[in-house]
Amino acid sequence: MKYKFIRILCFTLLAAGITACTPGMKSTTEKRYAFADILDISYTPDTLHRCYGWFTDAGSWMGFTLPERQQWVNGFCGPFSLDMFRRQWMAQSAAVVSFAKDTQEIFVPDSTCYYPGELYMSAHSTHGSITQRLNFTSASTALLRIESDTAEDLLLSGSQWGKDITVSVEQNSVIARHPSGETVTVTFTPNVELAKTDNNYTALVCSPHYPVNVAISFFTSEKEMTASLQNLPGLLNNPAPALQANAERWEGYLTKILRKDMKPEYDRIAVKAVTTLISNWRTHRGGLLHEGIIPSHAVGYFVGFWAWDSWRFSAGTAKFDPELAKNNIRAMFDYQQPDGMIIDCIYTDPSENNARDSKPPLVCWAVDEIFTHTGDTAFVAEMYPQLLSYYKWWYEKRDHNRNGMCEYGATDGTLEAAAWESGMDNAIRFDGAVMLKNEGYEDAWSMDQESVDLNAYLALECKLLKIPFDAPDYSSQVADYFFDKNINFFCDRRLKDGAFIEEPGCEAYTPLWTRIATQAQVDSMLPMLQDTAKFSTYIPFPTIAADNPKYNPRGYWRGPIWLDQTYFAIRGLRNYGYNQLADEYTLQVFDRLSGLKEGAPIHENYGTHTGERLKAPHFSWSSSHLLMMYDDYGK
Repeated sequence: MKYKFIRILCFTLLAAGITACTPGMKSTTEKRYAFADILDISYTPDTLHRCYGWFTDAGSWMGFTLPERQQWVNGFCGPFSLDMFRRQWMAQSAAVVSFAKDTQEIFVPDSTCYYPGELYMSAHSTHGSITQRLNFTSASTALLRIESDTAEDLLLSGSQWGKDITVSVEQNSVIARHPSGETVTVTFTPNVELAKTDNNYTALVCSPHYPVNVAISFFTSEKEMTASLQNLPGLLNNPAPALQANAERWEGYLTKILRKDMKPEYDRIAVKAVTTLISNWRTHRGGLLHEGIIPSHAVGYFVGFWAWDSWRFSAGTAKFDPELAKNNIRAMFDYQQPDGMIIDCIYTDPSENNARDSKPPLVCWAVDEIFTHTGDTAFVAEMYPQLLSYYKWWYEKRDHNRNGMCEYGATDGTLEAAAWESGMDNAIRFDGAVMLKNEGYEDAWSMDQESVDLNAYLALECKLLKIPFDAPDYSSQVADYFFDKNINFFCDRRLKDGAFIEEPGCEAYTPLWTRIATQAQVDSMLPMLQDTAKFSTYIPFPTIAADNPKYNPRGYWRGPIWLDQTYFAIRGLRNYGYNQLADEYTLQVFDRLSGLKEGAPIHENYGTHTGERLKAPHFSWSSSHLLMMYDDYGK
C-alpha cells in the first residue's frame, strides 16, 4: 500500500486452454475455460438440504444452480430471487429441455461445469445429446443456448413453478408473475410454437437450427418488464454482441488479476475470489440507489450494503472493475447523514437500514486504491468533501474526553450498537465496556475505551486526506499512545485511568498495516506474533491470542480467523521488511484453508487450528483480501 495518487501498474497475461469438462467445444483462448468447476453450486430445489450458492452475474437479483446428478432436471435450476425480503425459487427450472418425440424419456447427465461467468451442462437420451450454456447478458437477463447432436424437434417447459406464481403466454414470452411484483419471463424467437398448459407452458422448436436461443429474465415490476421485453427480440436474433461483451468483461477481469509467475492452484484462488465478488454484485434496486457488492448472496441477512464491507470490496475490486468499486462507495454515501456520519448498513427497503452506528473508517483507503488503478481525479474530487465530512464526524461525536483519541460508539447509547460500530461485534476486548454520553449531543455515545484500530484507521485517513485540510490531525501520536511496553503489543485503553486492556488481539495488526508503528515497536512485537501458541497458528493471525482463556474456536470475533485481519498482519509485516515471513504466512493461508483450492466457496471466517470453513459461504470481504494476498505475494 502506498500513499500516492498516481501509480503505474503493468498487468500480465495468462494464456489458457479448454478443459475436459466441455466435450465438443471449439478451441478457445478465453482464460475462464482454464478454471472449470470454480465453485460447486449443484442443487436441485426439491431436495431436503439447503442451497449454499447460486450462479449470478452482471449485478442481477436472480440466481441459478446446476442440477444434482442424483436428482437430474434437464435444465438449469431457477431462477431464485436473491433479495433478502423475497428469497424464493421462482421455479425448479424455468426451461427444461427434452426431445419432442418422447418427453417422458429419461436424460442421463454427462457433465456439468461452473466457469467464471458461465454455466454448462450436457445430458443424453436414446434420441441424442443436448448441451446447454447460460450467460448473463445484463442484470435482468440470462441467455440460454441449446445445442444437440441431432436434428430432432425440441420441447421446452417449466418445472415446478413457485408458490403463488401465475403463468401466462403473451406473444413470444412466457410470463410468470408473483404477487410481490417480481416476474420471470422466458422469451423465444417467433418460429417457436408457444402454448399455455394449465399453469405452465410448452415451447416446440421444430427442425431446430442450432444454437437455439432463449432469454430468461427477472423483473421487479410490470413497468420494468414491459420496457425490457422490447429489447429481447434483438438479443435472440443476434446474441453475438452480448456474448462477446460478456466474454470480454470476464477476460478483462482475469487478465487484470492473474500473474504469470504464480502456481496454477494459487491462480485458482484469485479467480475464485473474483467470481465470488462478481456473484455478490447487485444493481441498484429500491433503496439501494447505486450498484454495489453485498457480503454474501448465500444468506438472506447479508443481502444489503455494509459500510466497512463496502470499503473492502471497493479496494479489492478497484484493480479489475473500478466502476463497480466507485459505485459501491457512492451507494453508502447516498445515505450520509447531515453531520457527516456514514450509517452501518442499507437495504432495498430503507426502513430496514441501521443508523444506530457507523463502521470503521477505511473509505479513504478504498478511494486511494481506485485512484491508484485509474488515475481518476474527477472521482477523488467528487468524493473529497464527503470523505472529509465523515472524517471530522469521528472527532466531533466519538471523542468523549476531547483528547484526540476516538472511541467506538452509537447514536442510541447501547453497547450492542457500539460493538457493531467496531465491526468486531463480540470481541473479548469489549467485555468490560460501558457506554458514556458525549457532551452536547443527544445522538452521540462512546464506549469508555479508546480503540487502537479505530485511531490507526483514522491516522491513515488523515494521511490520505491531507492537502492540507482544516481537520484534526493526531496521526503522529497514535502509535506511542496505544503501545503497551509492558507486553510489547498494541492495546485499547480505558478512559477512566488510561490503563491498557491487555487482551492481545487482531486490533494490534492495524498500526502495522497503516504504517504508523515504529520499526522498533514492530520488532518488539515479533516474538508474540511468531508464537505458535498465540498468533502464529495453523492458519496465522487469529482475532485473539489462541492461548487466551476466553478463546473460542467458533466464537465469531473471539477466536476464528477473519481474512481481513490476517491480511492486515501479513501486509503489516511486509511494510516493516519481513517479506519472507509474510510470504510464508501467505502460503499457510492458501494451502491450509479447507476447500480453497478446490470447489468449496470462500467463507466468512475459518477455524484457527483446522482451517475449517465457518459461517457464511461466498463471502466478499474474505475474497477481497485473498486477492490482495495473491497480489502481494513475493513482492
